[in-house]
Amino acid sequence: MTRVSVIIPTYNRATTLPRAIDSALAQTVDDLEVVVVDDGSTDDTDSVLAEYDDPRVRPVVHATNQGANVARNTGIDHARGEYVAFLDSDDEWRSEKLERQLETLEDRSDEWIGVYCDAVFELSGTDGWFRSTAATVLARGDDRPTMEGGEELIGEILADNVQPGAGSTLVVRTDVARDIGGWDEQLDRFQDPEFCLRVLEAGNLAYVDEELVVREETAIPPADVIKNADEQYLSMYDETVERFESEGYEIRSSHQLILAKCYFSEGRLLRGLWHLRKAAPSRRQYPGLCWAAGVGVRQRPVPIVATVAFVLVAIILTQTCVARRVFTD
Repeated sequence: MTRVSVIIPTYNRATTLPRAIDSALAQTVDDLEVVVVDDGSTDDTDSVLAEYDDPRVRPVVHATNQGANVARNTGIDHARGEYVAFLDSDDEWRSEKLERQLETLEDRSDEWIGVYCDAVFELSGTDGWFRSTAATVLARGDDRPTMEGGEELIGEILADNVQPGAGSTLVVRTDVARDIGGWDEQLDRFQDPEFCLRVLEAGNLAYVDEELVVREETAIPPADVIKNADEQYLSMYDETVERFESEGYEIRSSHQLILAKCYFSEGRLLRGLWHLRKAAPSRRQYPGLCWAAGVGVRQRPVPIVATVAFVLVAIILTQTCVARRVFTD
């Protein structure tokens, strides 16, 4: 049996697909196959795949576009490996990614059925440097969440404290991926954490604290779309959310923060503030929050409203910070 089946779903990404495939083939783990599921592409994806004269590359073609989750499930169906590893077609892996993850699982018990790793976004220019630096500095003041395990990791993922990014970081036993029914084909957003939640119902997930995946920022859908998807996602785990919130996890407030940033980035500052008032941002989340507000102001220049909004944001953040200090002191 093949050790690892790498599953790459792709749709009209002929320009970035070679980078993803090449990074999979360049792994220090030799015993692998690369199952590329072309989800009805209409660009030059077929020509790109035809250029690979490597028996490890196995293209599977959908006649029509059916969505990334369907494509991932097709990949799981065709996988011959003991493990499946997922890679989005606009991301790439460091060469030692799979080796480091498989080493992490080697000395664990059978309860450990998968492993994910850290990732880094390609943020170019001065803006990217500022965002990365500010987030790194401020993150030092936060308590580190539980990054691996079983039941305890479910609460961290629901609260968005841990973001596994399963679409490019996760390696999981193939039989488990099949037994839990693969990826939810009804979800357009939050499919990565939702898949991990069901994996955790079957066993434990390990974590490699290394940036072994390079991710590319993609276009964000409209905030209203994300809001509807968020409600759908949380409603699927309503009882679980209630249980973990009773244990102290800030789940719904964390999702309000997600929505606040989405609305801020569209320039819908008042709508964003409406969600922010129900959120409890930590210091490491301030850069992303302020950045989203700044992006929105640039997109929809409304000086008076923007000024008022920024003042309110500053007040809310200050009050949150003071409240946290009082509580911790």
